[in-house]
Amino acid sequence: MATDTPAPDDALPLRERKKQRTRRALADAALTLFSERGFDRVTLEELTAHAEIGRSTFFRYYGTKEDVAMAAEGELWDAYTAHFEAHTSPGPALDALRTSLAAAILSMPGDWDHRFLRTRRLAAGTPVLRDHSILSSMKAQQRLVEILEQRLDTDSREDVRLRLLGEFALSAWRCGARNWVAGRGPDGYDTQRGHGGTKTLARRVEEAFEAIPTALTLDLD
Repeated sequence: MATDTPAPDDALPLRERKKQRTRRALADAALTLFSERGFDRVTLEELTAHAEIGRSTFFRYYGTKEDVAMAAEGELWDAYTAHFEAHTSPGPALDALRTSLAAAILSMPGDWDHRFLRTRRLAAGTPVLRDHSILSSMKAQQRLVEILEQRLDTDSREDVRLRLLGEFALSAWRCGARNWVAGRGPDGYDTQRGHGGTKTLARRVEEAFEAIPTALTLDLD
């Protein structure tokens, strides 16, 4: 059975494409302001004025300032859960989680890797954004577990393996993303942070997934 994938941006109706462009333009404006002045020093009123939109328009796209600041991460989690939900091929669940995350990373817009790196730098110096990032990843993890429950017709409260799979998936993401941001790979360090864009990020994440089985068999001398 073939694996389905969500429609790319250019396959969406014109109205949806316009909404996505507005959403991304707002996120870009927010990231620029927050990076220049600091997250806490930019009010929502200043942000909406800079983006030339009203408050009501802002809340059509984002629920909070934290959401728009961390929009790059939010885009990835939305794509990941959509790809995993659309994955219908039989096979090991961990493989499906790996291929779905790699596909989600590679489906990101061309400038996404730069926005993601800027987001990481912003969050590194802003505790409330670090907390928001952790919470967002936990929500994505819970959604992945819910999809597993539906697919396997199993309650994760009774079968701990489903929750473990969610933990493995997010742990592989964190390890792979950290290596990519640091410019670290199997052969040492590359020349710069985030080298190679989303292709290299997807590769680092897949490497982390592939290391899970051997990590579970490590012996302590």
